Amino acid sequence: MISANNVTYRVGKKALFEDVNIKFTEGHCYGLIGANGAGKSTFLKILSGQLETTKGDISMTPGQRLSFLEQDHFKYDEYPAMDVVIMGNERLYQIMKEKDAIYAKEDFTEEDGIRASELEAEFAEMDGWEAESDAAMLLNGLGIDTEYHNAIMKNLGGNEKVKVLLAKALFGSPDVLLLDEPTNHLDLDAIAWLEEFLINFENTVIVVSHDRYFLNKVCTYTADIDYGKIQLYAGNYDFWFESSQLLIRQMKEANKKKEEKIKELQEFISRFSANASKSKQATSRKRALEKIELDEIKPSSRKYPYIDFRPEREIGNEVLAVEGLSKTIDGEKILDNISFILGHDDKVAFVGGNELAKTTLFQILMGELEPDAGTYKWGVTTSQAYFPKDSTEEFDNDLTIVEWLTGYSAIKDVTYVRGFLGRMLFAGEDGVKKVKVLSGGEKVRCLLSKMMISCANCLILDEPTNHLDMESITALNNGLIKFSGVALFSCHDHQFVQTTANRIMEILPDGSLIDKMTTYDEYLESDEMARKRTVYTAQKEEDDN
Repeated sequence: MISANNVTYRVGKKALFEDVNIKFTEGHCYGLIGANGAGKSTFLKILSGQLETTKGDISMTPGQRLSFLEQDHFKYDEYPAMDVVIMGNERLYQIMKEKDAIYAKEDFTEEDGIRASELEAEFAEMDGWEAESDAAMLLNGLGIDTEYHNAIMKNLGGNEKVKVLLAKALFGSPDVLLLDEPTNHLDLDAIAWLEEFLINFENTVIVVSHDRYFLNKVCTYTADIDYGKIQLYAGNYDFWFESSQLLIRQMKEANKKKEEKIKELQEFISRFSANASKSKQATSRKRALEKIELDEIKPSSRKYPYIDFRPEREIGNEVLAVEGLSKTIDGEKILDNISFILGHDDKVAFVGGNELAKTTLFQILMGELEPDAGTYKWGVTTSQAYFPKDSTEEFDNDLTIVEWLTGYSAIKDVTYVRGFLGRMLFAGEDGVKKVKVLSGGEKVRCLLSKMMISCANCLILDEPTNHLDMESITALNNGLIKFSGVALFSCHDHQFVQTTANRIMEILPDGSLIDKMTTYDEYLESDEMARKRTVYTAQKEEDDN
């Protein structure tokens, strides 16, 4: 168990938290939610001891071990991935290294023998002989092939580093596990594996995530941060949403009844206060009036952008024809003879772990890359808007937000442009901020504003939910559901994919394509996925042997 006792945390004069009291108990997974800036990550850092409280303290059951997902992707660059995972249990890793150092001595003394014996006993008690196989199981589950388990961290890609750090946090069944955005940079298969891991995890988990499906799947409690307080709800994210909305409705209805009672009492007092025969009744009603207090209903600090893609023209029957596209990058075939035809009602989710292939295909379709072979043709009635995964060049300039968006608008009126920015929560002086200093979430909202103002009828979005808070993800999700045109997108948010897509395409590691007119959940249960799982299991057994 871990608990916060009267915790206050101040940044300057501003209190991010004020007198927070909450207990997180064994056997439960807590989803920590709140608007961007509410302090979710800060609270996890306080729980883990990375930040000191201004007032109050954090207590944990004596003898228990706490583990958290580290965010520094370069901290362990000189270590093998396997070692980094085992570092998740610091004491076990120390024992392993001390043992290795003793056994490597040329002049092995009697004292060394005694010490080695002590270490071996503690090592066995901690199931040390299973450490490497346990670490390998975590890495395999997260999608890191066996050949990379002993690779030096600096030689791994960014996504692989994230997975190793996540495996490090999970290693050795910590008593308290703190996870800040663990699904970031994970493909949908790895997220599904993590969901099952946490569902079966028997200790305490506190997780921050913008993935609604993930929170619904793993959480037994929801801790909502709003206005510096943390309110605990039994149940997952959907249950919290329904409960919080019900509570607000009940408070409003109670206030309405109180207001009606206040009006009734005031009318009686006003009418009969001067009447001698009714004076006692009037006085009694004055006392009753003084006792009525309206419930304070604070609006949530959450803010939802308004995302509405409105095509300028209706799309025709001929949308996009792709024939035999192939592309090799750095000697590896990324796309191999890809062919498909889009219909005017298609909303296609590209899923699976082949991230580079998805991005490469999108870049080819937008004319940013040339294929090695094959062709593609957009219909004459189509217009395209693109959300790139890497938008670094887009914002590498000295323009203000208004100037930047005006450059993409057919209507050069500042008021018109500010209207789109206002929908995306850029208000007042925000418009004169330089685009190069924007946060990740602000840049995403700018790109979505650009897509809306284009009035395109075909949208291509490469991981648009990265850097967005839950409210913005929900708004984008709803905007794409309502969109009357064609959409091609990749996304790691299960609920986003399931509720938006009516067609699933997966580019396999060999560059070939699976194409199904189906929902995402139906695809996960399909024969293709069953075949993939069979191949994976066979490969894993081969690696284990």
